[in-house]
Amino acid sequence: MDKSLTATALPDAAADAASVAARSAADAEANRKLAPEVVRAVRDAGFARHFVPLGHGGRQGTFRELTTAVAVLGEACAATAWCASLSAHMSRMAAHLPAAGLDELWADGPDPLLVGSLTPLGSAEPVDGGYRLSGRWPFISAVDHSDWALLAAVTRTDEGPQPRVFAVPRAQYRTMDTWFNVGMAGTGSNTLIVDGVVVPEARSMSREDLFTGRPAAVDAPCYAVPMQATTTMFAAPALGAARGALKAWLGHVTPKIAAAARNPVQALPGMPTFNRAAHDVVLARSAAEIDAAQMLLDRASATADLGPAITRLDTMRAWRDCAVATDALVTVVNRLFRGVGTTGQARGNAVQRFWRDVNSLAGHQGLQVESAAVAYSHEVIEV
Repeated sequence: MDKSLTATALPDAAADAASVAARSAADAEANRKLAPEVVRAVRDAGFARHFVPLGHGGRQGTFRELTTAVAVLGEACAATAWCASLSAHMSRMAAHLPAAGLDELWADGPDPLLVGSLTPLGSAEPVDGGYRLSGRWPFISAVDHSDWALLAAVTRTDEGPQPRVFAVPRAQYRTMDTWFNVGMAGTGSNTLIVDGVVVPEARSMSREDLFTGRPAAVDAPCYAVPMQATTTMFAAPALGAARGALKAWLGHVTPKIAAAARNPVQALPGMPTFNRAAHDVVLARSAAEIDAAQMLLDRASATADLGPAITRLDTMRAWRDCAVATDALVTVVNRLFRGVGTTGQARGNAVQRFWRDVNSLAGHQGLQVESAAVAYSHEVIEV
């Protein structure tokens, strides 16, 4: 059954999708993209429609529920969680289009998979009724499974060059196989190319309106949110991945601890021996830091759910919380990778996959502590 058509809460539906993703995680890495059955499970769970307006068959959901659901997926596969998170958030961004654009985008239902980039790497020449769009956008996660793309480009106006965002259907763009990363390999973040496609005015929006939370046609709290307040879209997969790494670490070290308890070995003077206390510290610190990161992301999600009531300080604090939480989760997976030992670092052990994935996704521009810290500090310290 298509769970997106039931009253099933998104985190519960995500658990079923996570089972599918877990079975395919190794293949996703090897193939450098998600398997079709994983994409289908994510779609059926309701991620694509989570932020789609009610009037177009969507759920018009909350950030809190989405963050929880993405973390559930992340425990199985960080790449799947990343693609699911972005698909939901891209639908939220698309809801800023004019009414005619919304009607076209969701004409066949609320579940098309949207991908995109808000970096204005393309050019958009004004033409009669719209814009002629061209450009290349790298790092478009799940692009090979996509139905539509939201793409930022610079266009000429009377006030000078201005960035706009354009909705383009799958038939009007092509992809180039360029994704060969050591981490998050399964996201299939290849390059998207558009060559002189005419996009009607109704399928374009001001990038500034999107970033400041000014939707064109739909009045709902989840759309009236400044973009920096939605950084949970990038941080939530790291939360799930850290939990997955801890579970994998426990699965590896628990038999070693049990064996050492059954057969204690008296080490020679000056020689290392099994140290139960060292494992206890790794477990306690890692579990506590994951819990702390979750609390930060829960607060950031609750802030985004305030919608138009969000202040600028709220926005920058939420961004700060996402960046700091991700930084803490990197510390966790690095500790687990060291603590799992040489045998646990084999390709077949999930700890090393989560370690590579979290370190990789933490490099995203939106998760840099320095940038978030500057933005937050400027709101707090008046000079």
